[in-house]
Amino acid sequence: MTIQALSYFGLEVTDVDAWRSFAEDVLGLLSADDIADGTARFRMDSRAWRIEVTQGPADDLSFVGFEVADAQAFEEARERIERLGVSTHSGSEGLARRRGVLDLFYFSDPTGMQVEIFYGATELFEKPFHSPAGVSGFVTGGQGVGHVVLLVPNLIQARTFYEEVVGLRVTDIIDMPTAAGTIELVFMNCNPRHHSIAMGQASIGKRLDHFLLQVASLDDMGFAYDRALNAKMPIRATIGRHSNDHMVSFYAFTPSGVAVEYGWGARELNETWRVVRYDTASLWGHHELGPSKGY
Repeated sequence: MTIQALSYFGLEVTDVDAWRSFAEDVLGLLSADDIADGTARFRMDSRAWRIEVTQGPADDLSFVGFEVADAQAFEEARERIERLGVSTHSGSEGLARRRGVLDLFYFSDPTGMQVEIFYGATELFEKPFHSPAGVSGFVTGGQGVGHVVLLVPNLIQARTFYEEVVGLRVTDIIDMPTAAGTIELVFMNCNPRHHSIAMGQASIGKRLDHFLLQVASLDDMGFAYDRALNAKMPIRATIGRHSNDHMVSFYAFTPSGVAVEYGWGARELNETWRVVRYDTASLWGHHELGPSKGY
């Protein structure tokens, strides 16, 4: 596969300062050098940044960045996508500098979200990552930033787009029973992380249901749960274990109203993986505590 990882994403938020406090004090992310327009960016590892929040009314996901290995893979990816009839746009020198990459191009997914393909991200090994909340480490590297779960108006269209255009593979499917009927959730991968993108069909005015941050130890996850409670952040779902990736995690609402999953212990894909289906999202736990129209 050409795509190697979901390496960064950006959110448009109404309250950047609240996000900065939440990201540092609860999630344990490290503030990166801010951009002049007041945008805040956060580090999780040796990369210059992984998550960006920009002032705006949407309180939603605004862009995602998928990484390829080098200039050759970059050109091959663009040629393949354009052969499929998708219009791409070259990133300006200014945008590449803002993202801290050697080059990028972008296009829109079926929801209108900007999807970026890039290579040559900035590493800051000379400035080691230190979590302000004492997190021992985040699981990133070749697995990327984590995952995002999208709410899409047409699941078949979105799944086809991310398979054929972006180049992701289906990991598995959950047919999840709800009060409104069974909802199909599709999980997609591009490296050993169980899923970098997942999606379900819904029309609630937001494209992002939640994003995941995976930490290196169970204690890292547990301490974060305590920090979220102490900060009086609304908990969406209690600690539980998922049926498909076996992640032990909890969900909290962010200052934007979308959720963050904070987890540990997911199993990874290997060459013997086979696509299967499940009837439930969690083996145990993940009891809903807050209002949620997502998954």
